[in-house]
Parts: sequence; C-alpha cells; structure tokens
Amino acid sequence: MIPLTPLPPTGGAQTPARMRQAAQAFEAQVLGQLMQPAFATVDSSKSAFGGGSAEAQWRPMLVDAFATQAARSGQGIGLQDLVLRHMLRLQEAARHPTPTTEEENRP
Repeated sequence: MIPLTPLPPTGGAQTPARMRQAAQAFEAQVLGQLMQPAFATVDSSKSAFGGGSAEAQWRPMLVDAFATQAARSGQGIGLQDLVLRHMLRLQEAARHPTPTTEEENRP
C-alpha cells in the first residue's frame, strides 16, 4: 500500500506529483475494498499453498498489493485521474477565489 502523508495546513499548495501520489493511493484503497469480497469467496483449500488460517491472514495484504500495483500501473478503474483533476481544480479555486454575491454588493 502506498503510504499516506498528512495534508499540509489549509492554504499550502501541493505539487502535482504529491497530488498524483495521493490520488493513486486513494484509487488503490478503493480497488482493495472492491477486490476483498471477490477474494473472500476463493476456496483456499485447493490453492497452491494449501489454505488454512495463515493463508487467510495474509490474504488482505495480497489483495492490497494487487490493488496498489494496479493503481501504479494505470490498470485500475481510472479513479486516480478523476481525483487528481478535482484536486487540481480545488487548489486552483483556492488560489483564485471568486467573490460571492454578498462581497460584490458591498460598498
């Protein structure tokens, strides 16, 4: 899983690279959550490792690794591009706020 870093205080601009990393981490997290139920239905007793409780304990980490790799390689569900575009729009809007109607009507 991609390590998540805390966001800086409000008003601090993020670089596009860090924003892409955050969007990628978000997509990996979503993919992992979507994949967990599919892997929960697998009959691990017939797997190459023989199943058992140890294999069941490691399965969530395997699913996270699959999801992270899919997000990194661009083979996910396309969520990171949407999230990144929205983050860039929000950052731009914070830099150049538009006046509200109340502010426009002030003398």
